Amino acid sequence: MPKVAIIGTTTWGITLGVVLARNRAEVRLWARTEQEATELRKARYHSNLLSGVILPTGLVITSSLDEALAGVKAVILAVPSHRMRQNIKLVAKYLDGSMLIVSAAKGLEIDTNQRMSQVIADEINPDFRSNICVLSGPNLSPEILQGLPAVAVVAALNEAVARKAHRLLNTPSLCLYTNTDVIGVELGGALKNIIALGAGIADGLGYGDNAKAALITCGLTEITALGVALGANPLTFSGLTGLGDLVATCSSQLSRNHYVGMELTKGRSLEEIIKLMDGAAEGVGTTLVAHNLARQFELEMPITEKIYQVLYEGLNPRQAALELMEAKAKHELAG
Repeated sequence: MPKVAIIGTTTWGITLGVVLARNRAEVRLWARTEQEATELRKARYHSNLLSGVILPTGLVITSSLDEALAGVKAVILAVPSHRMRQNIKLVAKYLDGSMLIVSAAKGLEIDTNQRMSQVIADEINPDFRSNICVLSGPNLSPEILQGLPAVAVVAALNEAVARKAHRLLNTPSLCLYTNTDVIGVELGGALKNIIALGAGIADGLGYGDNAKAALITCGLTEITALGVALGANPLTFSGLTGLGDLVATCSSQLSRNHYVGMELTKGRSLEEIIKLMDGAAEGVGTTLVAHNLARQFELEMPITEKIYQVLYEGLNPRQAALELMEAKAKHELAG
């Protein structure tokens, strides 16, 4: 029976733990405090996640890193992007040459503009960097917890490492594909959250499906342009971690980023929305990073620019939408 450690009791971390344990893996879920671990062990379900979802007996909950990481084949880091560095620092001393290191976070580090695999690489033994993988795709946790089918991608620079992760993590309800374009897979999962903020604004303003389809399509062009500038394969953004994740996140009421966009149209402040949310809306920080990168590479990313102005400069969401619609028409793929 394979042993897997999951760092972080986020919604996605718990979801992955449940899915893998249902597939008869021995999963150790690490909670930051003993109080949280005790509450989860007693309740066997996460009250803030989805009432009534029972945690399988194969999911061991512990606040001890020694216990969580002893003898595991892989460690999955399912933590918010702004906490990835501090968590991989805690994990680094437990790693060995055979252990897979899987990032399940969909964000970018604000201070460095780095992807999560780059953050991980910074903090671990260079000899272990070839074991870094990233997991991404159109994965809405509540649906997966209900046993509904979903598909994701696990990527590593080395195809053999990606296949090793596939063998370990693939389940009947969460089917995995492999890829070697780590840059593209990570950026697709992170940058789509910016467009999801815009989709929430469009829905909140009642703009309809035609406008949202245009937003998603033009958003994909922006994502691809920045991805290619950073070294990604453009074809990756036509796949599950690009278009697939983009459609799911922009269309679903289950998306946190979509929720933030909708709430902004009600006149609520970003600070108020985030304070009352359960979990992180990764698109907020990612917008700042993407805005900086677009300027660095001299890319035209009008949707990203308007979302940035709404989040960080106080632009009214309705005015932002109007300015996007009134922008001077260029070639469809300009930028």
